Amino acid sequence: MKKYVFKRIVIALCTLFIIILVLFLMEKGMPGSPFNDEKMTHAQLKVLYAKYGLNKPVLVQFWDYFRNMLTGNFGESYSLQVNTSVTEMIAAHFPISLQIGLQAVALGTVVGFILGIIAALKHNTVIDSLMTGVSVIGVSLPNFVVALILSLVLAYKLNWFPLIYSASAGFSSTVLPTIALSTFTMASIERYARSEMVDIMNSDFIKLADAKGISKSRLIFRHVIRNTMISIITVLAPLAIELIAGSMVIEKAFSIPGLGTLYINAIQANDYNVVLGVTFFYAVLFISIMLLVDILYGVIDPRVRLAKEG
Repeated sequence: MKKYVFKRIVIALCTLFIIILVLFLMEKGMPGSPFNDEKMTHAQLKVLYAKYGLNKPVLVQFWDYFRNMLTGNFGESYSLQVNTSVTEMIAAHFPISLQIGLQAVALGTVVGFILGIIAALKHNTVIDSLMTGVSVIGVSLPNFVVALILSLVLAYKLNWFPLIYSASAGFSSTVLPTIALSTFTMASIERYARSEMVDIMNSDFIKLADAKGISKSRLIFRHVIRNTMISIITVLAPLAIELIAGSMVIEKAFSIPGLGTLYINAIQANDYNVVLGVTFFYAVLFISIMLLVDILYGVIDPRVRLAKEG
């Protein structure tokens, strides 16, 4: 197990280095400048470039950039919030994205998994067809459309929840964004759980266990569901990253001051440091969660660990 975990960590660190290199090259290749004020003179621009180290040799800039990224120093905002630390900006906007993202992951996973189990146990019945239809709609329907429907019906017509996010409203402000974000996850989990459970229930080892007289409930909970979890984790990992990082469209729709909103504003303001800082933060989240998933693979199914160690 130690050898397996060590390999996963080395791969994660190598991936992180490549991402830092690509981000640096992207910054150098971006058109325009973060200092787009036409009133600035050449001398003023020269002072600003010297202040932010943009006049240093490229290799020196890369070393400074690499060191700062690893220490969590993403520089300062050029134009969005001038001279404000990007790290502080991320720290201020991430908690609300994290809260809504975790709620969406939990809701989508639990409901989707339950629906998948029901569909698999009722295979080739009306209930199975109904669940499959719901999952297809959930995957096909964009979450911003779901957000508009929820806003119109539950917020505007029925006035059950706030139409836009308000910190003073507390949890009720996060209900509609959570549901809108969770629909795709819910549908994906339901679809994969159903498919995987049907395959497992038709496998030889389950038929053998059933022939030995093991109770159906024990067979389902101890063998079928446990083996289904690997596929669920595979699907859930990238979905969880997107939800936790914050959906830009949903945050804009509900006026949520999260990380997605910060990212869009930074792109519109041509604020390179904020754009690359948030991008790197996304990348670290993705690598961390995928590393955790790889380790969970080995814990849940030793065959995966042994195959990768080999």
